[in-house]
Amino acid sequence: QVQLVESGGGLVQPGGSLRLSCAAPANIFSDSAMGWYRQAPGEQREFVARSFTGGSIWYGDSVKGRFTISRDNAKNTVYLQMNVLKPEDTAVYYCNAKRGGEIYWGQGTQVTVAS
Repeated sequence: QVQLVESGGGLVQPGGSLRLSCAAPANIFSDSAMGWYRQAPGEQREFVARSFTGGSIWYGDSVKGRFTISRDNAKNTVYLQMNVLKPEDTAVYYCNAKRGGEIYWGQGTQVTVAS
């Protein structure tokens, strides 16, 4: 079973920053578009950002200008730098890898933005 291992969640005050990390097996990471989704209580899972192997990057409208996705191919890790965090960013954040018709998910990491 493919494991995506996330880390970096926690409690942060509004306006603060956090960086999430997601490590994937090398054979998955190299061929996959890596991304982040989030799910708040009672809400549907929402697209946050995606980094494609060719270099393209997509962001969800709610995070554009505040969040930055990046990938370190040497470490098989994708990051999500989150700045100017707002209470509405509170959610469980999930790492996602898409490779052709295959989709893999991490276990999720909680991000809570509160004063």
